[in-house]
Amino acid sequence: MDFDEVLDTSGLVCPEPLMLVRNAVRKLAANAVLRITATDPTTERDFQHFCQFMGHTLENSESDIGDNGQVVFSYWIRKKAA
Repeated sequence: MDFDEVLDTSGLVCPEPLMLVRNAVRKLAANAVLRITATDPTTERDFQHFCQFMGHTLENSESDIGDNGQVVFSYWIRKKAA
């Protein structure tokens, strides 16, 4: 999936990933897509609720096993239209 900006929150735990995503989305142009990587499993719930509350769209999410054996989550959030 295409994206405009990337944010790596790997190694951070709640609430840090959500705070960084919130700040990153603020800086995006309308309809731009932010790709996020995270290792905190609570980000799945947090990012879904963030998008619902703020009117953004969680375009996609997936998980994979990283090189170190840790689960890595990826998310694509589209900022709402102005």
